Amino acid sequence: MRSLHPACTIGDDDLPHIDSMEQLAAIAAGGALGAVLRYWTSTAVHSRLGAAFPYGTLTVNILGSLLMGFLYIWLTDRLTSGPAVRAFLLIGLLGAFTTFSTFSMETLNLVESGHPGKALANALISVSVCFVAAAAGVFAARQL
Repeated sequence: MRSLHPACTIGDDDLPHIDSMEQLAAIAAGGALGAVLRYWTSTAVHSRLGAAFPYGTLTVNILGSLLMGFLYIWLTDRLTSGPAVRAFLLIGLLGAFTTFSTFSMETLNLVESGHPGKALANALISVSVCFVAAAAGVFAARQL
């Protein structure tokens, strides 16, 4: 079984560096697309559920974790895709789509604005549900 590495990697055979300009271009293109998709998704969720809780970031992180788990297995074990494809999707697109730094600031803002319960809920839900989502993605990919 392939060991799972953090989202910033693209596979065992490519660690620890990026080998080509093609991979760098793939990361840049994926990152641009992922950032736009994050903005659209988060904005859409906030427009429906409001901004009293960081639902948009939570949604993006859950969806991104699910896709990361699924695509990591799918691209490395099922399709054995090349490094540029993995770089585009895993590092670029999903790296920019998921928003852990935004999650951290939103959670800190909740604490500083006198909502420690909401901050704790956001942290617990984000970490536990995103972990489960990544595991579900891995499980789903291995079933195909």
